[in-house]
Amino acid sequence: MNAPRCDAALAWIALQGHYQAHGRDFDLREAFTRDAARFEAFAVEAPEVFADLSKNRWDLVTKKLLVELAQECRLQERRDAMFAGEPINHTEGRAVLHTALRAPKGQGPFSDEVHEVLDRMLAFAESIRDTAASGIRHVVNIGIGGSDLGPQMVVPALDAFVHPGLTFHFVSNVDGHDIAPVLRQLKADETLFIIASKTFTTQETMANAQVAREWFIANGGRDTAKHFVATTTNVKAAADFGITTTFGFWDWVGGRYSLWSAIGLPIAVALGAEHFRALLAGAHAMDRHFAETPLERNLPALLGLLDVWYRNFHGFTSRSVAPYHQGLKRLPAYLQQLEMESNGKRVDLDGQPLPFATSPVVWGEPGTNGQHAYFQMLHQGTDVIPVEFIAVKQPTHAHADLHRKLLANCLAQSQALMLGKGTEAALGETAPTASKTLDALTIARHRTFPGNRPSTTLLIERLTPRALGVLIAMYEHRVFTSGALWRINSFDQWGVELGKALCNDLLPRLSSGDAQGLDGSTAGLLARLR
Repeated sequence: MNAPRCDAALAWIALQGHYQAHGRDFDLREAFTRDAARFEAFAVEAPEVFADLSKNRWDLVTKKLLVELAQECRLQERRDAMFAGEPINHTEGRAVLHTALRAPKGQGPFSDEVHEVLDRMLAFAESIRDTAASGIRHVVNIGIGGSDLGPQMVVPALDAFVHPGLTFHFVSNVDGHDIAPVLRQLKADETLFIIASKTFTTQETMANAQVAREWFIANGGRDTAKHFVATTTNVKAAADFGITTTFGFWDWVGGRYSLWSAIGLPIAVALGAEHFRALLAGAHAMDRHFAETPLERNLPALLGLLDVWYRNFHGFTSRSVAPYHQGLKRLPAYLQQLEMESNGKRVDLDGQPLPFATSPVVWGEPGTNGQHAYFQMLHQGTDVIPVEFIAVKQPTHAHADLHRKLLANCLAQSQALMLGKGTEAALGETAPTASKTLDALTIARHRTFPGNRPSTTLLIERLTPRALGVLIAMYEHRVFTSGALWRINSFDQWGVELGKALCNDLLPRLSSGDAQGLDGSTAGLLARLR
């Protein structure tokens, strides 16, 4: 598709002028003073999610120009091409159809194949959940990257819906310190190992799978075919390993978009068929919102446009994600792969170097833990870092007082980031822990907060499988939006390959000590590690 890159669009030039005249010195406090209806003007309703975008450094003109930029860059046409199954991953000649994995039967490309695997996988999951018949008490998912991060994020997030008689473990790192403590908790006859690798050749995954099989046999395991299952397309390699039960997926499913596929098997075992289908239904609801809602009210599109505004005009280099729900503790790590592996690119679709920045660094921790760790930097550091708060109105526990405190902290942090505290206000306060030997003005300057620090707040009524499906799909389409404007391929990951190739060269050298052809640093480190 011959769509212009964002910096070739007329709206880009208009945005540059708008930034210089109004955006660079935009003050959120003044904006709320001028417009009593600002909250309503920048509120966005989507399925299961309410977004408050009013604490961001933009106005209605900014929003209008960003929407015009998206239209000039033909965002809607690129979106429609993705949903239709056109090969938009052009460097690998592949379609990008994770949306087809959650489409109802008959409503998406490859529907018969998708639902055949889905039905078979869910039937298997239900058989494992019948713990009296299966004898399974522990499920160990062995994968890495997209074969690990999605299931490892979703299962604890939906803890209230997880089978009470099953314990789930996730092993990804080739470091033996990852798998060793997991194996210590297991009994061979009570454990199901899920080996998740599309090719069944992923180095880290297969190394851990070998360790798991050796442990299984050494601890009295007799039926590998019963206790090992694979999510892979390489049925022969799985059979050679001793696995007879496999669930496949397709080359149009990228790893970081794969939790909706057979890679979601541990999720299906944890939640059961009904709740797994609800997770898919939530994602499909967000797919329809992204596909059908005008850009002015399209939540993932607006978030992606804000990312372009912050990255390319304000020059903000990172974004912090702060979910105020302990179940979402792995969401920041999941989003790191989703966004940085997708949009951490330096050339456009034509292979031309980009003259502007792409993916920000994505990082974070759950509230309130993050408040006692890195929020100091958010409030008083020299960098402005947009923050994304996620709040859930209804908990799935009975401790109402704790939940009210959690929500109050969430609201307070976004308010404090915006309002800050001036030196005059600090002078008028008493700080009990302040040094008695320093003058009041010096103490006040240390207790000054600049404020005007932007944030987005996403509100969810209750963290159900459907709501989580909506939330994840929202982030997927947000990443698509910014990538489309930057005119990059958000669906390849060549940067992952170089280190793998070099590792394969270095591995035998750790045994032989052969340093021929290595640079001086690598040769020196190799010698010290032998």
